[in-house]
Amino acid sequence: MNVVIGLDIGGTKVAGGVFSEDAVLHERRERPTRAEHGVAVSLGEVYSLLAELVAAAAKHGPVAGVGVCSPGPLDPETGVVFNPTNMPGWVNIPLAAEIERRSGVPCRVENDANGAGLAEAKFGAARGFSKVFYATISTGIGTGIIFDGRVYHGKNGAAGEGGHISIDYRSPVKCNCGNFGCIEALASGTAIARRAREKIVEHPESKMLALAGNPGHISAEVVARAACLGDNQAIALLEETGEMLGAWLANIVNLLDPDIVVIGGGVSKIGEPLFSKIRQTVPQRSVNPFAAQTPIVPARLENDAGIFGATAVILSR
Repeated sequence: MNVVIGLDIGGTKVAGGVFSEDAVLHERRERPTRAEHGVAVSLGEVYSLLAELVAAAAKHGPVAGVGVCSPGPLDPETGVVFNPTNMPGWVNIPLAAEIERRSGVPCRVENDANGAGLAEAKFGAARGFSKVFYATISTGIGTGIIFDGRVYHGKNGAAGEGGHISIDYRSPVKCNCGNFGCIEALASGTAIARRAREKIVEHPESKMLALAGNPGHISAEVVARAACLGDNQAIALLEETGEMLGAWLANIVNLLDPDIVVIGGGVSKIGEPLFSKIRQTVPQRSVNPFAAQTPIVPARLENDAGIFGATAVILSR
């Protein structure tokens, strides 16, 4: 039986797995990416892990291909990674070609959010659904559009940047992309922490500050913990976040009419206090008469979404 290798490349770590063609995970490895040390070091970590996985795969069967989830922007057809902000020196890296040269098998490279969405569609929370919208909400917001088991890339391979849809173009909050009022700038984990720090200026008695120790240590996780303890400022902040995400997803439902919406990433682990507000808001703000029937569910694959996504990318090809 053939096996495939899935690689998930991030600024902090690169993870990989050896999978059977029915997506059973046989071997898992990871190591630090060491991106801060430059392109030669970080690529060296990727290629070293690849060699380790190729060797580990030998006891399970011949390797049929390698799938890779990488930060973008990138070209999924050529496998060239252009210039990810969290990977210093990765400028026009022909990643797929180099992995093919080193492994001797076909390689496909995909944007990490697209790959995670494909994994959820094939193996996770959206299995059995045809039209899937996936969002990962963590430091930023990445999204993927999956139609009939395939990623929708658009004309130039640049589709699916749902985190940079502006829900308030008059907002004073500027996104890293240069636009104002993007949902990433307003409701990502980073944005939740920023808004929490703004709240405690007026409410220094907040449990958020007590839990964090100082304003610089406030995170979305701290906000969620404070809300569980009954902190009014934290509860209000999560309500606002759920409403913003609901307004954003109402636009997505209007545009795509998906079978299901899957939300992953660290912020999704806040759970029902956030999901209930999102589910309440979407039908209120959508023109789609079936919006209330669209399931909005947490992702299932969690920390292994990247390697399952990379595997889904190569298996789907």
